[in-house]
Amino acid sequence: MYTVVIADDEEEIRRSLIRKIDWEGIGFQVVGEASNGEDALELVEKLEPDLLLTDVKMPFVTGIELARQVREIRPTMQIAFLSGYDDFSYAQQAIQYNIISYMLKPISSEELAKELLVIRDKMERKFREFAMTEAEADVGKSEFLTPLILDGFQRELSEEEKEEVVREAVACRILEKGNQDIFKFTVIVTGITDQNGNNKTTRTSLKAIDSILGKYVRYASIYTQGKIISLLMATKAGFHKYLHILVEDISQSVNRIMGYRCTIGVSRIAEHISSVHGCYLEAMSAVAYSGHNGNAVHFIGDEERMNTLNQEYLQNTINDLENLLRGGTEQEVAEYLNDFFGKIEDRSITGATADFVLLQIASVVFQTLYVVTGYETVEKFQQKFPMYNMQIRGNLKQTLQYYMEFCQMARKLIAEQRKKSSEVLCERILRIINERYMDANLSLAEVSGEVSVSPNYLSALMKKDTGSTFKDLLTRRRIKAAEELLLGTAYKVREVAEKCGYNDQHYFSYCFKKYTGQSPNQCRRIHEENKQE
Repeated sequence: MYTVVIADDEEEIRRSLIRKIDWEGIGFQVVGEASNGEDALELVEKLEPDLLLTDVKMPFVTGIELARQVREIRPTMQIAFLSGYDDFSYAQQAIQYNIISYMLKPISSEELAKELLVIRDKMERKFREFAMTEAEADVGKSEFLTPLILDGFQRELSEEEKEEVVREAVACRILEKGNQDIFKFTVIVTGITDQNGNNKTTRTSLKAIDSILGKYVRYASIYTQGKIISLLMATKAGFHKYLHILVEDISQSVNRIMGYRCTIGVSRIAEHISSVHGCYLEAMSAVAYSGHNGNAVHFIGDEERMNTLNQEYLQNTINDLENLLRGGTEQEVAEYLNDFFGKIEDRSITGATADFVLLQIASVVFQTLYVVTGYETVEKFQQKFPMYNMQIRGNLKQTLQYYMEFCQMARKLIAEQRKKSSEVLCERILRIINERYMDANLSLAEVSGEVSVSPNYLSALMKKDTGSTFKDLLTRRRIKAAEELLLGTAYKVREVAEKCGYNDQHYFSYCFKKYTGQSPNQCRRIHEENKQE
């Protein structure tokens, strides 16, 4: 069910639209209505609807100006225009704001319902397109491989999630349906340089390397950042037979045919395609052993002892902890540490690996704490938890307790600082409203730019911390100032409006009555009558 706000200054038309359309029957729910552009903008900010159905010619803020301001705070929301014949061409100026539909007045309820079905179908299509997996979208191999290899996953995948990765690989024709279970995986990283060490790796080089790989194994390659990354797929026996041969074939061909040097890093063999990010990290580590000499093939298994440290596990461990420090609960941090120390206790990871990972954990705690809270907090924190004291020391239970206190205190300090930062920012916005409410151009977008945060973030922050939207807070401050001027000075209503940030006296009177229940003149008259009594 999509939510919709309706904005039209003609109450009869607006009420007719709401009453005569079977909104729920066609997949919509009306959550708000407005008689002018200012109120419509406030409702959009407050209710965050999926669709805004608005007249083009609106009091105070035109439909086009409304569309512009809406795009600043709700860029994903759809906008449909109701437009009279005379201003239809005018309405088309708003094409830059991605209007989903233009409808000409007068329009019958049947015609509107029919167009709303078209709008709904368009919105559903947009939702489907956005939600589509890469396999469903039939994207190319590189679009599937690039994030899989370079970014990997921030956590260990469930069996179901691993199966989904396989399905995507099949859809991209990287794997073949029916025999994907027989394949193992490895990654090679290839770089080509001239005699002076200048990088000569190009997209054309990728085709040359692929022509060699195709003779030996199933493969998929991408070119990125001056190197070629190839995912190789074969049976265990296939890798045993061909892996050394194919990398030498590439190296010798580059040297003999191109006249260049070739450096190749080769990872260990992985059991599942979802693990190839770790293979990539290993292949890059292998490349590093070439130094500046070039023209060499390095297998990470030759250079480093087998499985001394799973780099993907290390990276995931660090990422998980950093995320928990920034936004996790006390219980989540405790469960994470208990799980990690459980792996040490049951010897799933070696003591040496555990010591290394613990140092990395300590490093990311201090780094995150520094980024969020600053140097002084880190300096005090380090006095209690010095870096040199971060390895396993005798009793595993004591070490767990030490790290538990270490991480929980860091999480608490980070949470307090984030809350404090939000409160400080909120106080700053309230101060800006209080000091500059008389500026008619003061807006959420302008203020968000001034404090260097996005309009969406600022809007959400204000609602969370104050319970009100930015627009509501600004209007209330303006009305409060207007009331003081009306009761304490002899300014005309028009002058009061201008001094309180309103260029339109009629809109000022509308807002004043909306917030106080009285018109400006009534407010002043009742005050004078009470004084005389």
